[in-house]
Formats: sequence, structure tokens, C-alpha cells
Amino acid sequence: MKRRTFIAGLGSTAAWPVLARGQQAGMPVIGFLSPQSADGPKIDTAPFLQGLKETGYVEGQNVAVEYRYAENQLDRLPTLAADLVRRRVAVIVASGIPPALAAKAATTTIPIVFATGGDPVALGLVQSLSRPGGNVTGRASLMAELAPKQLQLLRELVPDAAAFGVLVDPASPATQSILIDLQGAARTLGLQLVLVNARADSDLEMAFTTLSQQHVGAVLVPSTSTFFNRHTERLAALAARHELPAIFPNREYALAGALMSYGSSPRNAYHQVGIYTGRILKGEKPADLPVERATKLELVINLKTAKALGLTIPETLLATADEVIQ
Repeated sequence: MKRRTFIAGLGSTAAWPVLARGQQAGMPVIGFLSPQSADGPKIDTAPFLQGLKETGYVEGQNVAVEYRYAENQLDRLPTLAADLVRRRVAVIVASGIPPALAAKAATTTIPIVFATGGDPVALGLVQSLSRPGGNVTGRASLMAELAPKQLQLLRELVPDAAAFGVLVDPASPATQSILIDLQGAARTLGLQLVLVNARADSDLEMAFTTLSQQHVGAVLVPSTSTFFNRHTERLAALAARHELPAIFPNREYALAGALMSYGSSPRNAYHQVGIYTGRILKGEKPADLPVERATKLELVINLKTAKALGLTIPETLLATADEVIQ
């Protein structure tokens, strides 16, 4: 069976023979809905398949997975979600907030398992975390709660700075709630926030140029956007080029050369999504599976980048770091 099948549009039937054979053999089919590119780097697929395997399902052996990639064009997600519904998949896995919203709008009967960085209750995905209700459940990082802590960590690192930059994706549904929490935290700390928008590849260079010209002490990039997450290395490089200390939401950024990351592991999230998907395939209902919240938060510090920036990391931060990259 082909590892991935990409449907370019609503009318395409390229994957139908694969799906039909799986159905004829009694093999359940999972729809995997992603905003990313089919050929781009991914941190969701492998841990998802591992979690699925731990419940007894192995892709190509006793379960099929139909992958749908929006190629970074979010307006294509509703069409791709509708295609999966029309093909009567057993479960839809939604990789991020926009895919989850598109899947929920497309079906009220097919189970949906999401991984998001926003509040699924505020987004209207579930009724509550403990009792989701309906056909939707999943894993939430609740990054709005983490952003103020990220700001506090930057303040410890650059205590004399009066202004901090925030890179904002205005197209992300979770952005507004995160900004509300961030602005409240900034007022408490007596800090000014400089918000700079970036929603397309061409915006990133100008965004960091603007932040540098505004003389911000450091930059915070919250986990509001799959757009940011597909530019891990580029964002880390831009922060370094403009000599801006920056904190990001997950370890992959620090590994790519960013100064710091603080947040939950995306790999752990998709691993849990795989487990939930397997449990649903075995008969459990999304309404009965509480939305999982990230319980382990990781602080990762890149000392090599700190040295390049001429920064001395406070011992208090080093002592609390989960990982220090030399």
C-alpha cells in the first residue's frame, strides 16, 4: 500500500482503488488531515503511527491511512475534509486547529481526533475538556496558558529590556486568545509588547527586520500557527542573524539553533492522538474520551546560541532547564 496519497482536488479519484481494496478486506481507514505540504518535514506522522501501533493497529497490515495535505493553503482544508467524509473513513485525525475546525464542520458523525495548540472549548471543538460530547476529542497544548510563562522566561534572560517582540500569525484561530493573555502578563511585568504580523513566507524577513529596528530586547514566537512550525530552521536563523534572543514553543526550534524553547512536545501529542485513534477504532466513543492536556513542559536552552549572542544564561534558568544544548 502506498505510504501517502495526496488528493489535489475534490474531483480527484487517485486514491480510490487503494481505499476500496482496504474496505473490501474489512480494513478500517483513517483520514489524516494536515495543513502542511506532502513533501515537507513532519513531526506528526511517525509518533501518530507509533501510538496507533501500541493499540494494535499497523498501517498497511490491519489499518489504512488516507493522507490529505493542504499544501499550506488553509482554504483547501474544507474540501479535503469533505473528501474524507465522502469516502466514509472510520476516524479523521486533524493535525492542528484549522484542520480540526474543517473536520468538525464537515461531519457530526465520524469520530475526529485532534492535536491543537489552542483551547478546544473556546474554539468550539468540544463542550468541555472532561466531557467533550459529540464526535470530537484529542490532545490540547493550551498554549495561551504557556505564553505568559514564556514572556517571564525572556524577562529573566534580558531583565533590562523594556520592550519584547511577538511574532503573530493573524490567520491562526488561536492568536487572539493568546495575545489577550500575553498582554495581561506584559502589564503585570511592566513591559511593552511590539506585535509584528507574518502570515506568508515573504513576511518573515521583514518581520524580523521590523523587530530589530524597534530595538526589542527579545522575541517570543507562540505556538499559534502551523505556518510558523513549518519554518523551524528559518525562524531560528532569522533570530540569530538579527541578534535577537528568542523563545519558541518546542524543542525542535532549539535544536535548529534558537536560543530557547518552552512548551509541550508535539511528538508526545501526536503519540497520544495515535492511541486515542486506536481506542476509537476498537469501539470507544470520542464523547467518552476526555481531551488530554499536556502535562510535561520542557525548557530547552541552546548555550551555543547564547554564546554567539553574547548572553550569559542565569544559573536559575540553567538549573530549571530540562535540556541544555552545548
